[in-house]
Amino acid sequence: MGTSTSPLAARLAAIALIAGLAACAPSAHVLVGTARPPISPALVKVYSQPPPVYEEIAVLGAYSKSVFNAGGQRTTDKVVARLKAEAAKLGANGLILEGFDQTQTGSIGSGVGSDSYSNHGSVAVGVGGAVGIFKTSGQGRAIFVPSG
Repeated sequence: MGTSTSPLAARLAAIALIAGLAACAPSAHVLVGTARPPISPALVKVYSQPPPVYEEIAVLGAYSKSVFNAGGQRTTDKVVARLKAEAAKLGANGLILEGFDQTQTGSIGSGVGSDSYSNHGSVAVGVGGAVGIFKTSGQGRAIFVPSG
């Protein structure tokens, strides 16, 4: 007797898999439909809401890292470009954006110090600093929208 999986459970499993894959690569996908021949990323249209008629091809994930700050719009644009490139590899002519997340993933710090001693006392001076490493992640669905 076979098992059945609901569409929501399948999508959640695909998103969890994407999150694991995206931890290793700047972009990743899980096929949920049929891929087509690759196209140019410039031909992939971005949607914030699904169009009336489309065929789902894959669940996508991508990220970009930045140092000093969360990256803002420039980092988000890099993530969208990576999602479009991944969609184009699968022949998708549309990309439905599903969300973004910005987190601090680490920091790099350094410091130096110096001490000076004499019979009359001592002096110590130190300087240190740190910068944050931030990660902007994005998720979406690669889709094919029929022309017409």
